[in-house]
Amino acid sequence: MSSEQVIKSLVFWITRLQDNLITVLKEEMKEKCFIRGIGVVSAQGIWRSDFFDEAVEITVSKAYAEQPSYKELIAPNMIRRMSKGIKMGIYAAQQALDEAGVSELDAVITGTGLGCLEDSEKFLKNVLDNDEEFLTPTSFIQSTHNTVGAQIALRLGCKAYNFTYVNGAVSFESALLDSLEQLQGGDAHSILVGGIDEISGHTFTLKQLIGEVKADDVQETIRTSNSAGVNYGEGATFFTLSHVSSVDSYAEVVDVCVQNRLDKEELADFVDRFLEVNKLDRSVISALVLGNSGDITYDHYFEELGKLFEDRAQLYYKHLYGHSDIASAFGMATAAYVLKEQSIPENIVWKAGKQIPLTYVLLYNQYKGRDHSLVLLKSS
Repeated sequence: MSSEQVIKSLVFWITRLQDNLITVLKEEMKEKCFIRGIGVVSAQGIWRSDFFDEAVEITVSKAYAEQPSYKELIAPNMIRRMSKGIKMGIYAAQQALDEAGVSELDAVITGTGLGCLEDSEKFLKNVLDNDEEFLTPTSFIQSTHNTVGAQIALRLGCKAYNFTYVNGAVSFESALLDSLEQLQGGDAHSILVGGIDEISGHTFTLKQLIGEVKADDVQETIRTSNSAGVNYGEGATFFTLSHVSSVDSYAEVVDVCVQNRLDKEELADFVDRFLEVNKLDRSVISALVLGNSGDITYDHYFEELGKLFEDRAQLYYKHLYGHSDIASAFGMATAAYVLKEQSIPENIVWKAGKQIPLTYVLLYNQYKGRDHSLVLLKSS
């Protein structure tokens, strides 16, 4: 080997060692992400200490949220102009901030599947009723998908990063992934992240006609479901995330992964690759939180994933919240509650498992065989 070749070889290996060292240093310097506060508006009411004790299983095709009093947060003249989606988002966001004791934010990140549907339908109805003339812009302005995030920021006077993800059934996971990357990279220290979707009349009549939502005369729970379609639920779920933990923190968000298309036979590899990236294996998972929706056409994905963790507790949550594109946000709130309390409420147990310390909880969701997501939480 010539001296020139030796030098090139040395340069190559020195470069490789430098790259590996930089990777290791980045891993060591990576900040963590902790859930410090939770806010929820749902069919079961707002987030509270006895939320699961008082929760009642949903048996109707459309589960409307139990609206709290908004007058303490929003001026009466503004309440009249806001759709319920905006009001639910503002309330859940403030609840999450209050619980965390955070007043300054580095980002407001929101996920929504359908946006502010009520205002969208109102605007389109006015277009038809008035032959496209003499239209007021209010409904159109408030019908955009980023309205909720914008209204939250305006109310808080937050001029920081503000982004809304509209990405089907992984809209919330997309927002969470953005939050996680910003916190772990040190670009932000406190982030408000959440999801919001609402039920509106015309759109959901169409969803029932095409079989996405169960018919009004179908009274089935997720366990007793014998039909296609879901029991839909509206609501808002928000989290205050921080790079530092506290005695009141719920859990640590370790990682998030999304994949659009996945065959049932590929689930095991999907999970194992995700855990391997985080230097873990299946044995460390204490419990699963599954997004079973009662749609018999696609719920077999959850059964297949459950087989990978036969002896672990398997939990579910959409029987209390209903299905929506951002229902997985409530699933994360459920998992965070379980990790903080170190106990599992009986009414969220899908399948009992052996009693082991609750350290890692893995969340899995999919919709109609697409938009698969994994979220890993760890006790803080």
